[in-house]
Amino acid sequence: MATAPVNDWNVPKKTTGLVLFCCWLAILAEGYDVGVLGAILPALAEYKEWNLSPLALGGLGSYALIGMLIGALFIGTLSDLVGRKKMLLASMAIFTLTQAGAAWAPTPELFGLFRLIGGLGMGGVIPVAAALTIEYSAPNKRSYNYGLMYSGYSLGIVAAALAALFVLPMGGWRAVVAIGAAPVVLIPIIWKFLPESLEFLETKGRKSEAKALAAKLNIANYKPVVPVAPAAGVQADPWWKTITTMFSRKYLRSTVFFWISLFCGLVLVYGLNTWLPSIMKKAGYDLGSSLTFLLVFSLASAIGGLLLGRAADKYGKKLILVVFYILGGLGIMLLVFPNTMVVNLLFVAFAGVGSISTSLVLTGYIADYYPAKVRGTATGWALSFARLGAISGPLIGGWIAGSKLPFEANFAIFAGIAVLAAGAVAMIPKPQPEVPVAAVDVDPDDATVSAR
Repeated sequence: MATAPVNDWNVPKKTTGLVLFCCWLAILAEGYDVGVLGAILPALAEYKEWNLSPLALGGLGSYALIGMLIGALFIGTLSDLVGRKKMLLASMAIFTLTQAGAAWAPTPELFGLFRLIGGLGMGGVIPVAAALTIEYSAPNKRSYNYGLMYSGYSLGIVAAALAALFVLPMGGWRAVVAIGAAPVVLIPIIWKFLPESLEFLETKGRKSEAKALAAKLNIANYKPVVPVAPAAGVQADPWWKTITTMFSRKYLRSTVFFWISLFCGLVLVYGLNTWLPSIMKKAGYDLGSSLTFLLVFSLASAIGGLLLGRAADKYGKKLILVVFYILGGLGIMLLVFPNTMVVNLLFVAFAGVGSISTSLVLTGYIADYYPAKVRGTATGWALSFARLGAISGPLIGGWIAGSKLPFEANFAIFAGIAVLAAGAVAMIPKPQPEVPVAAVDVDPDDATVSAR
């Protein structure tokens, strides 16, 4: 949909806040499910009934990532075909119910299967929530609102760590996992209060539904855009056009560099989160407990996402991403020098901002860059490709740890990946404005850009 001028943005703040809160709840629940395995891993390693080897434990960690890769591909695309709201709720139902299954699982094989299926939902939530957040946010607040919504992810990981700290000694690992199923009770509430995307309705030519929804949401002077859907008697684009648009001549270069930069971003996120504490401890650094590291890394990224989002709205997404990926790499390199625990954790916080916070702003940039008709697809496919980076990050860290390279190489390699991410972002071209597609049966009063 064509972007409305900021001073013509008529979506009430209450509506924007409601959409953000519903998406935040879904992302918070997902963050818990993503972080819970790392939180219970020591308990699983000591669980005598299963007697898991380190290799088997690592395998359990990969199932959800594989599911997330597949889920982002298909659910992100389906959100452009059948609707944002339906797919957000379906994704949430999948990963919450499978958490209950994982908590019950009598064998590690069934545990892994439930985590794999749950990963489908976890991968689908992010592109759908991203699209909804962008579509209900004013153009000058999109990055900030996305950072605000996505803070639920980091806070969910923190909640998993705290649940392991307090619940694990009393209820065991199954109780900690079972908590992840509790958000299933939120699904009816989100169904009631979360509106469908107006852009989705418009791109499908459902003008009357869009008008009715806008009236319900108290959007003043709302008029649907000229529908992208063709008029009666004109053959509609096949479904696969939703996928091929991002590889068209207009978007191919953008897609390539978005994918490279997000891939590098997730290499940093998962590589640092997995290996940095052990690397620094082996090098004799004072870093405190692994829980302290996780809390600092996650909380700093949640706060940093808000700050970077506001800066991106004010100064431009590309500039802020390039600068902070480079600064994140610098923060990683500064960890080479021996310091006190406080200084080390400060650099760790800086590394979190330069990896997690930048990557979440980048995801919002992707969702805002592409037209509404392929927004969920483009975001989902970029995230799916980036999941390969998430899988590669721990492998790169493991290769470095097992090699005979000096410990300084750990920081140099990850810092280099941050600089590569900055370079890829710098190569993304400016977005080209969408030209509305006139439909034969459009009423003159409706052939205007939305006044939102």
